[in-house]
Amino acid sequence: QVQLVDSGGGLVQAGGSLKLSCVASGRTFSTYFMGWFRQAPGKEREFVAALVWSGHGESYSDSVKDRFFVSRDKAKNTMYLQMNNLKPEDTAVYYCAAGRIKGVYDSWGQGTQVTVSS
Repeated sequence: QVQLVDSGGGLVQAGGSLKLSCVASGRTFSTYFMGWFRQAPGKEREFVAALVWSGHGESYSDSVKDRFFVSRDKAKNTMYLQMNNLKPEDTAVYYCAAGRIKGVYDSWGQGTQVTVSS
């Protein structure tokens, strides 16, 4: 099992930027896919971005493409989500997740709140 701790959320004005971090510990050698999800009040959790931890390739939801960028620092076992040009509709709790099978995430962070004011 992988333990994840996400952080970096906060309050920002529309058009601003934030960078989220997700530190992984435990059996990180088994981690293959890592991703970011978000859940806004009254809405279901939705996919934001994902990457292949040990290889190449990132994917993004249409709503964040070209504004959000996912990356990782293998030496620090940390994944990042750089969020630019934030919009009020980006307001949500953001969660990082990890899993060995594409699309199946079985480890989750505790979530970090992102609030974008208009």
